[in-house]
Amino acid sequence: MQKIPSFTIDHNRLKRGIYVSRQDAAGNETITTFDIRMKEPNREPVLHPGAIHTIEHLAATYLRNDPEWKDRIIYWGPMGCLTGNYLVMRGDLQSSDIVDLMRRTFRFVAEFDGEIPGTAPRDCGNYLLHDLPMARWESRKFLTEVLEHIAEENLNYPQ
Repeated sequence: MQKIPSFTIDHNRLKRGIYVSRQDAAGNETITTFDIRMKEPNREPVLHPGAIHTIEHLAATYLRNDPEWKDRIIYWGPMGCLTGNYLVMRGDLQSSDIVDLMRRTFRFVAEFDGEIPGTAPRDCGNYLLHDLPMARWESRKFLTEVLEHIAEENLNYPQ
């Protein structure tokens, strides 16, 4: 079997950032999948499952309610490796197109105080696996260390 494209990225050189993972045609529309990489793979501890689960609930809720982008949001969810998230959107988009959206999203999570959306047993398959303090901490770290002064190396996969 051939490797899928995401397994051909050198994860030992990958920085935290926003990357176009792939683009697919769906009828007359382009679907862009973004790699929202919050941790440097194989070089720093991964996100705690409770933290990334909470980030998932808060970010997905925020994105699907954003007045400018909500109609383009298809999916937000965690990577199995726990180093980041995938964001799937309608449109032929580049990483630089969504920097401001990601800043607002992670600021929302970093500052969130209240009941996490979708944490009742009927709403979530693992409703007890949440950690708001760590979700806030990880989101603030990503926001201040990466998103607020993002560079080209954080927007394009290493060659």
